[in-house]
Amino acid sequence: MSLLHVRGETVNRLLATLPKTDYERLLPGLKRIPLIFGDVLYEPGDIIEHVYFPNDSIVSLLSALSERSTLEVGMVGNEGMAGLPIFMGVNVSRTRALVQGAGSAMRMKSATVRHEANRLGALHSLLHRYTHSLLTQVSQSVACNHFHSVDARLARWLLMTSDRLGVDNFRLTQDFMSNMLGVRREGVNKAAGMLQTRQLIRYSRGMITILDRPHLEAHCCECYRIVRAESDEYLN
Repeated sequence: MSLLHVRGETVNRLLATLPKTDYERLLPGLKRIPLIFGDVLYEPGDIIEHVYFPNDSIVSLLSALSERSTLEVGMVGNEGMAGLPIFMGVNVSRTRALVQGAGSAMRMKSATVRHEANRLGALHSLLHRYTHSLLTQVSQSVACNHFHSVDARLARWLLMTSDRLGVDNFRLTQDFMSNMLGVRREGVNKAAGMLQTRQLIRYSRGMITILDRPHLEAHCCECYRIVRAESDEYLN
């Protein structure tokens, strides 16, 4: 039985992949909470007291060199969990976890996740596979940021965001995109303008709308397909 929708509400795909008995055992410790665009869940050095399983929201993992100098190194949506260091026996965050897409998430105490994972059951196995999936995303992002053009990287990032939110219209400001991609606002504006001129997206007043997904996929680099294939494979 699919657990992708419970009582009419979408749930996290990682949780939905669990056997029904395992999911029901976790349910008392899960609390659905809203995630607000721009909220910070952890700063580098913070103790991770809770983990978050996004439903229809996105958490960006940012490497912060200074207060105003950041670069996205990972993106967590409905395929994963924010707070993965807990699973690996680490209590402290080394990245900034920032809500990039508003929505909801299932929150659980870190101690509960660690206890359940130590049972060496289905959650333990899934988090192992998710760790590999996230590492693939991080390593691919490093290569992408070094070798590919800003417009191709922006196309990849917009597609990954759309996949995780499940919509083609979402809120993004130039400042936010600049921080995510590690480029100046002028570079983001030029890249977004190119995609808009080609009628692949519409960008107005901080809102992005994907107009032509097939051609946007064709425009982006191969990194998008690699990361998406890895996420889909570990959940099957």
